[in-house]
Amino acid sequence: MKKMLTAALAAMVLVLSAVTAAAPGNAAAPSSPSSPVPGQILVKFRDNSAAAGVLGQHGLTDGPAVGSTGAHLITVPAGRELQLVAALGRSSAVEYAEPDELVTAATADPYFDRQYALQNTGQSFTNTDGTVTVAAGTNDADVDAVEAWAVTNGTGVRVAIIDSGVAINHEDISSKVVDRANFSDTQILAPEDYDQYGHGTHVAGIVAATADNSLGVAGVCPGCSILDAKVLNSSGSGSSSGIAKGIDWAVGKGAKVINMSLGQRVSSRTLEAAVNNAWNQGVVIVAAVSNAGTQAQVYPGAYPNVIAVAATDNNDAKASFSTYGKWVDVAAPGVRVYSTLPNYTSVLGTQNKLSPGYDILSGTSMAAPIAAATAALVWSTPSGTSNASVRAKVESSADPIPGTGSYWAHGRVNACKAVGAPGC
Repeated sequence: MKKMLTAALAAMVLVLSAVTAAAPGNAAAPSSPSSPVPGQILVKFRDNSAAAGVLGQHGLTDGPAVGSTGAHLITVPAGRELQLVAALGRSSAVEYAEPDELVTAATADPYFDRQYALQNTGQSFTNTDGTVTVAAGTNDADVDAVEAWAVTNGTGVRVAIIDSGVAINHEDISSKVVDRANFSDTQILAPEDYDQYGHGTHVAGIVAATADNSLGVAGVCPGCSILDAKVLNSSGSGSSSGIAKGIDWAVGKGAKVINMSLGQRVSSRTLEAAVNNAWNQGVVIVAAVSNAGTQAQVYPGAYPNVIAVAATDNNDAKASFSTYGKWVDVAAPGVRVYSTLPNYTSVLGTQNKLSPGYDILSGTSMAAPIAAATAALVWSTPSGTSNASVRAKVESSADPIPGTGSYWAHGRVNACKAVGAPGC
């Protein structure tokens, strides 16, 4: 196995806010402030043949479908997004209208000089100033991924990373990308344009960085392949319609697991439709629960067909920043986790870059891909017969650490137990 650089990663959770218009039969709009993408909204008609007439009453024209959700992306005058959402929502021909929410990123970044998430063995770490740090912690706080590899490394299982993209020229993760698509507003002119933010590259490395190559880190599922759905631009911003399109694309490309290290404070019917469509096509969906440190539900994590993941630290305790609650399904290491970052300058990972192309980040964004990679490992075992069976195995095999039943339902994931490795 490649040399494990001591550290840990965890990362960011992208937080959208959204409002859904009160249409006939719909609940009233939530009070959370909306941050609509300027000049566009999402509308789903009960009968698409009525679209032209209803939109024409407001001086609008129909727009493209958003994946397989049934919603359409409608161009509107900038500044009138919420007004038109409310007006269209009152039409009996409209099932719902909602803003196309602006996705933004926020990160928690406490540093810890140790990679404990895969195998917590108490290694020392040499800092950039030459000093040596011995990382303390609980030896059982990892997910036993190395032990799981005795059974499977997940070869051939496709995991979709719905994020800011995966760096095109990183020696430890780029070769694992089997297909990519850009649903952001970033124009790609050179490889260095692809993931200028860094978040998606970091998430992807947690899932599937190459093992046994004497470079950097190994992913929890080192045999997995990556489907790269870029939905965030170089500022870490995107749209809920872009996420829905990314989910739909990933399903069509054969994803067995979808990881979304992002979330929004209120539910979007378009996003939920995309999630449900993916589940109905047999995909396991995993999402971070945010770094708010409260019990407030976020989406897509709170949807029934999603495994919601909180973050733990190297002592197997809830991370101080992690959102939590009985609606959260499992936990995974998410404090000071080490993974891949672009070799060029990116927004994230510049505070204390330990070596070119690698650094530590913290947040539930990095806990989620550990759980997603565990699900991917299970897909390549006899338990991998359906998305329901894979989800059940990930949850039932989780270790019932302190906080289970209150901070999260099932415990901290254990890859070794999930795949049925001996001696776990």
